[in-house]
Amino acid sequence: MTAPDDTNPTQDWLEAELADTLDEDYELELEDAVLSQEIKKIYKTHHPDTIDRRVYFQSLIRLQSELIKLQDWVQHSKEKVVVLFEGRDSAGKGGVIKRITQRLNPRVARVVALPAPTDREKTQWYFQRYVPHLPAGGEIVLFDRSWYNRAGVERVMGFATEDEVQDFFHDVPEFERMLVRSGIRLVKYWFSITDEEQQMRFLMRIHDPMKQWKLSPMDLQSRVRWELYTKAKEEMMAQTNIPEAPWYIVPGNDKKRARLNCIDHLLSLMPYGEVPHEEITLPDRVFNPAYERAVLPPELYVPAKY
Repeated sequence: MTAPDDTNPTQDWLEAELADTLDEDYELELEDAVLSQEIKKIYKTHHPDTIDRRVYFQSLIRLQSELIKLQDWVQHSKEKVVVLFEGRDSAGKGGVIKRITQRLNPRVARVVALPAPTDREKTQWYFQRYVPHLPAGGEIVLFDRSWYNRAGVERVMGFATEDEVQDFFHDVPEFERMLVRSGIRLVKYWFSITDEEQQMRFLMRIHDPMKQWKLSPMDLQSRVRWELYTKAKEEMMAQTNIPEAPWYIVPGNDKKRARLNCIDHLLSLMPYGEVPHEEITLPDRVFNPAYERAVLPPELYVPAKY
């Protein structure tokens, strides 16, 4: 007698989808894999108590499920959310932004990372090029660096005069108060790392062919001008830490903990909750017995090399 078939195609498919999801996480985590053995040894020496991988993934997936609830609430309530990510080069801003947006709808949550201003933009009101990227109702905008470039890189590298910097300090509190009065929820994060940790991450980028593109001449100059950046950051926070839009500092030496702590904190600032959803049912497929699928020429298909 043949044993009953316990195979459940739907369950198999769901397990395969979950495996693909975890593969995405592993791909992101493997970004540090291509390193010289010597750099790996040094890195492990400086990070002996890094968070367990299983604990990290479990926590990350739980937080990302909450981010989806936040996204649904923002859409349903027509909220407007702006999150600024600032910090030194290699401080981990990009890593946390990737994890925040990884499972969200790009039509709801989008990332803004503006290049250096054009000659035309240099003649505009300083905040003008940022305003078009602000959210409408039901949107979340994550700025990977923001108008605070003026208080940081532009000041330290001499791209802005001291008068322009002081004008910025005078204007930015009122600009941000205007955003908040308009209904925008504005959150500002500074990712903080030590001198030694930045040096380590720069060395990792130098030795990792997949990360060398992240190193620019400007980044290398930031190592030379570490103390100037520190002074600029301290004055920036003293001048722009307002009750309507305070700064939140994320200790970033441990990248995984920094990501989890930042996402958890961001969620804690938002009064989101469950929103009503219509029940989704899959409609029946309509079959037309007279329809015959056309055979497409083989040259239209991508070669199956893998």
